[in-house]
Amino acid sequence: MGYHEPLFSEDRPRLGRRLWSSVLKPTDIKNPDYFHKVVDCQWACPAHTPVPEYIRLIAHGRYSDAYMINWKSNVFPGILGRTCDRPCEPACRRSRVEDETLVKGKKEPVAICRLKRVAADYKDEDIKTRMPKAPKKNGKRVACIGGGPASLTVARDLAVLGYEIVIYDQDPKLGGFIRTQIPHFRLPESVIDEEVGFITGIGNIEFRHEKVDSMKAVLAEGYDAVFVGSGAPRGRDLDVPGRKEAAANIHIGLDWLSSVSFGHTTKVGKRVIVLGGGNTAMDCCRTARRLGGENVKVIVRSGFDEMKASPWEKEDAMGEDIPILNMLVPKEVRHEGGKIKGVLFEEVVAKYDDKGRRSLVASGKPDQFHECDDVLVAIGQENAFPWIEKESGIEFDKWGLPKLGETTLQSTNKKVFFGGDAAFGPKNIIWAAAHGHDAAISIHKMLSGENVEERPAPGVNIVSQKMGIHEWSYDNAPTIDHRFKVPHRKKEEALKDIMAEVELGFTPELAFKEAERCLNCDVQTVFTGTLCIECDACVDICPMDCITFTANGEEPDLRKRLGAPANNLTQDLYVSGELKTRRVMVKDEDVCLHCGLCAERCPTGAWDMQKYFIDMTHAGKPCQSKARSAA
Repeated sequence: MGYHEPLFSEDRPRLGRRLWSSVLKPTDIKNPDYFHKVVDCQWACPAHTPVPEYIRLIAHGRYSDAYMINWKSNVFPGILGRTCDRPCEPACRRSRVEDETLVKGKKEPVAICRLKRVAADYKDEDIKTRMPKAPKKNGKRVACIGGGPASLTVARDLAVLGYEIVIYDQDPKLGGFIRTQIPHFRLPESVIDEEVGFITGIGNIEFRHEKVDSMKAVLAEGYDAVFVGSGAPRGRDLDVPGRKEAAANIHIGLDWLSSVSFGHTTKVGKRVIVLGGGNTAMDCCRTARRLGGENVKVIVRSGFDEMKASPWEKEDAMGEDIPILNMLVPKEVRHEGGKIKGVLFEEVVAKYDDKGRRSLVASGKPDQFHECDDVLVAIGQENAFPWIEKESGIEFDKWGLPKLGETTLQSTNKKVFFGGDAAFGPKNIIWAAAHGHDAAISIHKMLSGENVEERPAPGVNIVSQKMGIHEWSYDNAPTIDHRFKVPHRKKEEALKDIMAEVELGFTPELAFKEAERCLNCDVQTVFTGTLCIECDACVDICPMDCITFTANGEEPDLRKRLGAPANNLTQDLYVSGELKTRRVMVKDEDVCLHCGLCAERCPTGAWDMQKYFIDMTHAGKPCQSKARSAA
């Protein structure tokens, strides 16, 4: 079998791009990425967490098993179950295959993130006994600068291999921005303490409460490798007339949240303006409401839909009576005697050139003046590396970011690696964990004398789910339930106590119902052409018309000739070899429900339902082997 090359390169997914092949070749399902990509949620997750697997375990009440799957992959299940940006959920198959007439137009993904929290909330008390312990030290020392999620992931992956890890951080407790910039009403400190403790409890990890102000000094201590996970610690400032004069009442959002976290800031003015449209802005405005802000508003230069904040973050803010005003650009801070009076805004509209680039131009309407007592500036973050000397051998690009290997995360100083926000700019916790895994692999390979560019293949296991002629070991009856809402604390109670967690999490009963919405996309439809008699029984029974037997041809034409046109070019076509009638079987992976009806109806067993478990390789013995086929 030859590999089914995509019609377009992955970075060119749209029509009108260059063709790679004419008549489609049979799909190579032995390529580990093929079925991995079909598990859309896992593919979209930067850490590639086996989502359907842990959701099934939750449905069976096996919370600790589900927790350990997450812990191996994303490291912080309890933290991420509350705070993840959820790249998995927009990818969820359910939101694109549901019948709108059955769900009344609400095509919603499975609540993957909040189910992750379920595993953390209901795991057994003896979960500590399942955590690994560090072996005898191997004589190699690794410094991690910054105590955030990227460094903690590196420490966890390498400590179990015998490396001595030293973590430097200026704050008195590990966690980085997880601890200092995410409000406790979203993420209780007890959760952070527990999951950081799981890592430090491994052994071989030393925490030094020190601010690093010289890379040369760190390198001089003789570490075998250095990992920089210092985040993007500097918040962008406001540059308009009046900013300096009213400085006493204008605060950088990141710094202000940290000050609140440490208890240094305990109150705010009654009238508060939050500038910015990201998640930090949402945290600022909700925190301000809890510190005495009665009239808190978010003002953003972009449109509502273009805001960087997650939809649920915006929803939570508005649910706490915080209006979001859009398309307003700050023009001037007005003040009197050093005391702020308010901010003058210019209303703008977005215009796009022929290349789709946006520019904001004045609408022509009168400026708007908004009174306030305090302004919180949350308009972005920047990396800051004044402590890395030129003589350290680390080169930076024109944006001030280190020049790194995209997958190795190795800098121009071969002993120094970067990850998290410090690598490619601000992202999120799950990306930081993914970077930590990759950097740990690179460090281990380098210190083992291997080529860091050779990345380890994942572990793959594929097993038939057949238990009888028409019986399967998984639940294959898709439900039509709406997404279940996570219970919240009453608004009146939540706003009174900044430490009171707003989201209460799923009960076991609700978790089971939400888990039942998962379509088990990791249970793959596997076709064996030599067994097929071309009776078309699978075509007749398929509820999504995603299976077609037809003459082969060029992909644009073939996509139009299927039982239902396959217009989503980001999803592959599963193509068989030539059958006895000289036709091929073509299945559109985009809309398949993985319901198993094709396999149930097939009289010859040409279709089978096989669970495809893909496990990303982390630092350790497996990653030292040469790249191998996962089949």
